[in-house]
Amino acid sequence: MCRISPYLAALALLCSGTAWGLAVAGDTGPMLPKPTPTQAAWQDLETIAFLHFGMNTFTNREWGEGTEDPRLFHPTQLDADQWVRALKAAGMKLVILTAKHHDGFCLWPSRYTEHSVKNSPWREGQGDVVREVAQACRRAGVKFGFYLSPWDRHEPSYGTPAYNTHFASQLRELLTGYGPIAEVWFDGACGEGPNGKRQEYDWAAYYQVVRELQPKALIAICGPDIRWVGTESGVAREDEASTQPNSDGSLRWHPAECDVSIRPGWFYHPAEDARVKTLPELMDIYYQSVGRNAVLLLNVPPDTRGLIHENDAARLAELGAEVRRRFGRSLASTQGKGSTLQLSLDRPTRADHVVLMEDIRQGERVRKYVVEGLAEGRWRPLGSGKVIGHKRIHRFDPVPLSRVRLRVLDATGEPLIRKLALYRADK
Repeated sequence: MCRISPYLAALALLCSGTAWGLAVAGDTGPMLPKPTPTQAAWQDLETIAFLHFGMNTFTNREWGEGTEDPRLFHPTQLDADQWVRALKAAGMKLVILTAKHHDGFCLWPSRYTEHSVKNSPWREGQGDVVREVAQACRRAGVKFGFYLSPWDRHEPSYGTPAYNTHFASQLRELLTGYGPIAEVWFDGACGEGPNGKRQEYDWAAYYQVVRELQPKALIAICGPDIRWVGTESGVAREDEASTQPNSDGSLRWHPAECDVSIRPGWFYHPAEDARVKTLPELMDIYYQSVGRNAVLLLNVPPDTRGLIHENDAARLAELGAEVRRRFGRSLASTQGKGSTLQLSLDRPTRADHVVLMEDIRQGERVRKYVVEGLAEGRWRPLGSGKVIGHKRIHRFDPVPLSRVRLRVLDATGEPLIRKLALYRADK
């Protein structure tokens, strides 16, 4: 991972999906920005995974220089199925692999460079990490995407117009040879190449290649479909809206992705084996990403063997189990329209979480709300905010509740609530 420059603004397509079950027939709400069906489906994934793996794994660095010998790349036990199993245990539904980082080393046998796995001893030069991961994802029913660094510290043409053609050619390889691609991840790092020059990236041409070859792929970060949340902490703002302003003041649908690594670094380092984030740390990140209307992108770096380290795999299993324990089954739930929505229980029931979801197919309508619970004959505040969007999670001290109500205090159009649900985690 690296520092990311401000992304280019671009208009998201405005259209709605179908299939969530909330009745919206005849709705005449305002013309708000709405997600494409693909964006809405992506937000439903909620937790996705990053795999930082490459030359840096074997040089014990975060950023390579592009001068590394391809023979250094030699994972002796690489098992992409093990990677995907570990990530799926945590609830990850999409996996994004660093096909090429800033050092320019390609994890597939690109026709456009010799700086790739084809000149490594791994699989006797016949290997293709991208293919193995893509196939493992398909076998496990997990979506696949890739990160392709525009900055290339190895490629001689970097810093010249010819590099844009080179980059588009590599992009075409990845978009045509590996099945359906769910997400293409571009960061904005733009340092010097081997000739000491910086590159002027032709973003419009890159986007055109993606739209032509994989029209259902979302373009993230330096792209029109998904934006960077602004930090690498995995934490979204308290009221993180998917509706974002364009430079001219108009609005577009541009949801946030929260990236963070399970370790201090983005690539594997042996010295960090004992520094995997704790389960409480990961749950706090979950609440502050998924629970704040964003998608969590958790990086898990494979080690030099070509495996997810045992410590990381164990923590991923714990994370998945804990999320399922807390949110796998609600005490009660409902959906509906209007400024007030109420949930009644058969008897006072101890609870400590409320989950809210809007029908984002019709845009983010709620602008201010409060959630209250009836306990011992008195309404108590359980949470409040300015944005619901795809999902908001409110935690509160355990209390026996007989009713819960959502009151929308300000909205652009009639509120359409996909879910109001009550949970208990302090069991």
